[in-house]
This record gives sequence, structure tokens and C-alpha cells, in this order.
Amino acid sequence: MIKMPESTEDVVVKLLRLANTKLPADVGWALEAAAGWESDPTAYSQLGAIMDNSRKAEFLGRPMCQDTGLPVFYVRGKFDSSLAGEISRGLARATQEIPLRPNTVDPITRENHGDNLGGGMPIIHYKPTDDPFTEISVLPKGAGSENMTRLGMLDPAEGVEGVKRFAVDAVLDAGGRPCPPGIVGIGIGGTSDLCVAMAKEALLRPVDVPNEDPALDRLEQDIFVALNSSGLGPMGLGGSTTVLGVRIRSAYCHTASLPVAVNISCWATRRATARITAEGVEYHQGAAP
Repeated sequence: MIKMPESTEDVVVKLLRLANTKLPADVGWALEAAAGWESDPTAYSQLGAIMDNSRKAEFLGRPMCQDTGLPVFYVRGKFDSSLAGEISRGLARATQEIPLRPNTVDPITRENHGDNLGGGMPIIHYKPTDDPFTEISVLPKGAGSENMTRLGMLDPAEGVEGVKRFAVDAVLDAGGRPCPPGIVGIGIGGTSDLCVAMAKEALLRPVDVPNEDPALDRLEQDIFVALNSSGLGPMGLGGSTTVLGVRIRSAYCHTASLPVAVNISCWATRRATARITAEGVEYHQGAAP
């Protein structure tokens, strides 16, 4: 791991504070644009309340939502085995200092661990590379949106139209429960577990960054138009803004499979990244790892 003046624990606390109290610029711009084209008065008022809430959260340094979620971490670059412990200690500190709501409970007894740790927590995805940095991204996911996750093991004969239909149905079935308008992450291909992981990781790509794959970019646009033509609207109360963006990640899959997963964010698509180099630490809320 790269040595630096501030500890990785401190970096994690700052990352969680940034992700929970400041809306990413691309999400803010998307909300502003949505308010500009929204003609439904109820939808317009909901978008106004969302933007007012986010401005107050940033000004006061308080979380945008009472459900501060379960933070999912993505680590890329050079690192060693001490990193997991540093991230855990940072999360426990952040829970007390920001503060974050202690959300982690035993799935059977429902006993709360009290510091967002516990068995299997925190969730960390590792991607070792030869890059001369350590990059840590965090994506806090609240239960309202996370509970709407869907996985479909489609027949390959259903093709692109089947993928589109599954994704649109998943979002419309979720209705107002994930607090729309959010971003829809979609995983296509791989195995069932990889597909679900890709759907969530897709949410890290900003809404103003196009998909590098032209076919996936077109599919993102088609699903975006279909969802915003549905009339579901902000908070499920009607209007022309159901989603702010659609992000897709894909992987090759078995010839007899077509896995598709949908992971929806709420309107506050919370994310932040820290890149640690020999010169110091750079924080941002933009490009995905």
C-alpha cells in the first residue's frame, strides 16, 4: 500500500462523509434538468423538495437521508491485507462521528451490531492492478432501493427485447418504494452472482458518461426513454421523470444462459472515490473504478 500522511482509516471516514452529505454533481445536474422539463405540478414539487433537501444536507454537513445504507466498497490498484481492517475501523468511526445510522443486524436474531460492522461486513470488492495508486470507492445503499433488486435467468432466445422487458418491469413493479427518480443499474451476462454484482457496480458510472459499448449505450437510452414514458414519476406520484439514468455492465456468459439483474438507486445516488498516491489523496464523486 502507498504510504501517506493521513491514514486509510481517516480517508474512509472522509469518503463516507462526502458520499452521505453531498450529492454528486452529475446527479444534481440531472435533477435540475428534470425539473426544467417536468410539467406535472406534483412531480415538480417533489423534485423541488429533493433538491432543497440535498442543499440543506450539504450546508449542514448532515446525511441526505435517515437511511444511510450499507456502504459497499470498491478497491482498485495496489494494496495489502491491512486494508480491510483500516476500512472497518473507518466505518465504525464514521458511524459515530458523522453520524451514520447503525444498520447492520444479524439476519436471524435481528440483533444490531451497533457500528455497521458484523459478520460479512463491510462489503469490499477488490481489483488489484499495477497502477501506482490505491483507489477506494464507496456506494452506500439504503434498504428501500436495495430491496427492489431483481435477478432473472432468461432464456437466451428472449434476446435484447427480453432484457429490456425484464428491466422495465422490474423498475415499474418497484413503483415508488425506491424513492425515484434514481439511477437503474443493470447487469447482463456472467453467472447469477456476477450479474447481480455488475448491476450494483454500474451505479458508480456518472449519468453524463456514456457507455463505451455502442450496443449497450443504445440499450441504456431505450430503457431510459421507456421508463420516463411510463408516467410513474418522482416518488411514484406521476410525472415524466421516473429515472435519471440507466447504467449497464456486461460479461460473457454460458451459451445456455442469459442472466439479467436490476439494482436501483434512490434519488440520492450516493458515491465517492478517493485516489491515494505518493503525493496525497484526491477525493471526487465522478468516474467509476
